[in-house]
Amino acid sequence: MTNTFATTRLTILLPAGRLPLEIMAKVNELAHNYRFELYLSTMQNLRLMGIRPEDLEAIKADLAAVGAQFKGPGKFPIPRVCIGRRDCTMGVGDPEALSRLILQKFAGRPQTKAKFKIAISGCTLACSGVLTTDIGLMATRQGYDIYVGGKGGPHPRTGRRIVRGADEARVLAVIEELVEFHHAHTEKKQRMAKLVDHPDFPYKEAV
Repeated sequence: MTNTFATTRLTILLPAGRLPLEIMAKVNELAHNYRFELYLSTMQNLRLMGIRPEDLEAIKADLAAVGAQFKGPGKFPIPRVCIGRRDCTMGVGDPEALSRLILQKFAGRPQTKAKFKIAISGCTLACSGVLTTDIGLMATRQGYDIYVGGKGGPHPRTGRRIVRGADEARVLAVIEELVEFHHAHTEKKQRMAKLVDHPDFPYKEAV
């Protein structure tokens, strides 16, 4: 049993929840060598738990050598996605492809203020939680509906739909505007739910 005292953890970022074979193999090797545990997070990342602090840098170096990227402050949030039309009979959109476009769009952005998340679903079943996420993108046959201000927790809130039937270019433009608004009106960790009723919020509800 891993000692849970005086240990640390490391989160590997997995865009679209995809775990490359090279990283999988290296994590398996390191888990046996350093005796840590693995946890697949609800944000579709891979968390290494119970690492001894003295082993952390060696583990990070080995993983970075096979292309792993790690969670850290100021990074743009990786969207949580469902598997989409490629692997689901209900899917009409490709969340993985849209997630890739979002990450490319914001790759060079300076540090992003916490705290907001993005989710993308390939259909209106919203399996990835787009209705309870800060920025939710729901694929429909007419394009993407965009929701903002959703959250879970002890006081859950359904996101407000602000755009209907957007194409990918429109989605990227709306996200950029929302991110900039969040940045301008946030001094600390802040969910979008706290901002949607701000008098200067740039979008009204799209019924």
